[in-house]
Amino acid sequence: MNGAEREGAPAGTAPEALEEQMTAWRKPTKQRIRLLDGLRGFSLVSMIIYHAMYDLVVLFGVRAAWYFELPGYLWQQSICWVFILVSGASLHYGRHPVRRGLLVFGCGLLLTVVTALAMPEQAIYFGVLHFLGLAMVLAGFGQKLLRRVPAVLGLILSFAVFLFTKGVPRGFVGVGDVALLQLPAALYGTPFLFWLGFPGPAFTSADYFPLIPWLFLFLAGYFGWGLLMPRLKTGAPGRNPLEWMGRHSLLIYMLHQPVIYGVLMGLAAMGVF
Repeated sequence: MNGAEREGAPAGTAPEALEEQMTAWRKPTKQRIRLLDGLRGFSLVSMIIYHAMYDLVVLFGVRAAWYFELPGYLWQQSICWVFILVSGASLHYGRHPVRRGLLVFGCGLLLTVVTALAMPEQAIYFGVLHFLGLAMVLAGFGQKLLRRVPAVLGLILSFAVFLFTKGVPRGFVGVGDVALLQLPAALYGTPFLFWLGFPGPAFTSADYFPLIPWLFLFLAGYFGWGLLMPRLKTGAPGRNPLEWMGRHSLLIYMLHQPVIYGVLMGLAAMGVF
């Protein structure tokens, strides 16, 4: 507001002043790292298409053998890697990582309840939202310690441990998906350690991201971004659709599957497939 408005502007200027104020409210003012928003949005688009393909193949019987082979696996891995790395990088900017983590974890629990009731055979018991929420909480509590670790050392160690433990949910350690040492079967004999990375014999989940190994990829994103931060500047949020999606990723994630399923049901009713 200018001086005249503070002192009491003539009645005829009120609409203009109100319009200026409304325009100011509509303008996003929070500083953002647009690259992170864009990467998150791009991964969301890829995820939506991937899940639409999953519904077509699993629920509607469309044949696509490649989806369960190497191409589909690489596609799925690219989505989750980007999400997790970006989430780790974003830890540098969040003011309340523990609070945010609890919110994300709560959304994961909501998905568990909904999927267990609506489609028990596709229930999600520890998916990417459960993992990201818990990772944010743990990293939030340990942020002071993480800041003491040199970024280069942290990146090398966390990524190395991620590769070494990537096979833990499948019973081994090694180099990525190549097994070098089988782990004791007793670790997988309890139904209570699935969240850590040791699923019991009866455990199933349509989406599964345990702390081991994925926490180490999350930390690799944190330390890797620490190396890039001196070269980056914050700015006002962009109007790029991908960046917009990246800023609203949690809401889109929660809503995308019901929307996809509804659209596919409509197309199936029309005889499209």
